[in-house]
Amino acid sequence: MIEAAIFGLGRWGRSLVEAAGGALRFTHAVEPDTAGARGFAARHGLALHAGAEAVLADPAIRAVVLATPHSLHHQQVLAAAAAGKAVFCEKPLALTAADARAMLTACRAAGVPMAVGHNRRFWPAMRALRALIADGALGQLLHVEAHNSNLNSDAVTGGWRLAPGESPAGGMTGAGLHALDACIGLFGPVRRVTARLLTHPPAPAPRDSVSVLLEFANGTSGLMATIRATPLFLRVHAFGTLASAEVLGETELVLRRASAPPETRRFAPEDALRAELDAFAAQVETGAPPAIAERDILATVLGFEAVVRSVETGTTIDCDAP
Repeated sequence: MIEAAIFGLGRWGRSLVEAAGGALRFTHAVEPDTAGARGFAARHGLALHAGAEAVLADPAIRAVVLATPHSLHHQQVLAAAAAGKAVFCEKPLALTAADARAMLTACRAAGVPMAVGHNRRFWPAMRALRALIADGALGQLLHVEAHNSNLNSDAVTGGWRLAPGESPAGGMTGAGLHALDACIGLFGPVRRVTARLLTHPPAPAPRDSVSVLLEFANGTSGLMATIRATPLFLRVHAFGTLASAEVLGETELVLRRASAPPETRRFAPEDALRAELDAFAAQVETGAPPAIAERDILATVLGFEAVVRSVETGTTIDCDAP
């Protein structure tokens, strides 16, 4: 059992605490708003701290999990690595590729594992899609389309998540990053992106859409989109010369072959948050390979940064190699 500290007890930090209980157990929490978090911490047996110093100095705590504002990830990861703590960081790992490289380098130099919270990779349907591709069932890969949206524009009308510095390019740092990571997880690093952000007033509700044209380093193509004002929806559709396979949500996949009716496969639901925390715990406890390779982690940040720059400049942006 890995004893860990959660940094940030907002909505998502609390979700991670409630999902844990397998190979990882939260014993401490770092949350500046101690008054607002005291009841939750007491219910879950968490020692509550306003700052990180005592947590990072505690040898019993082997890992930290960051569910904090995006702009804080860089300094928090560097501090955790310097203290010898394994790090699980919610996405986006960083807002710039330079920060992401520094964070990965610091963890590598300190000899501590790092993981990033791209929980959609743990959905049963997404695992099945990756298996089909790995087995060659789709033939030569040609194109991928991904869409991830969630209805949060009426629920989230203030706070740090709406600050442009914390969430550039509209919904990209939220649901959009899941769509981008899904594409990269299947097709590899992105070579070039063209992105557009369209907004719909009035404020403060964030009603906007992001559309992205992708060109991958392997020569294949992709499209992705995200909207912050429509019900929860995830779709990832990979196209090959022999077949296409389309993920619709957590547990459904549709396989389409030539001269055959579509085949719908349904899977039992699983707790993706528990699964990603358990995978991280295995990294820490046994040295198991990371669930998401460092190259993919960096490729997603590079693609994200290119989308942001394309939105800001209205131009096509070339991506650096991870």
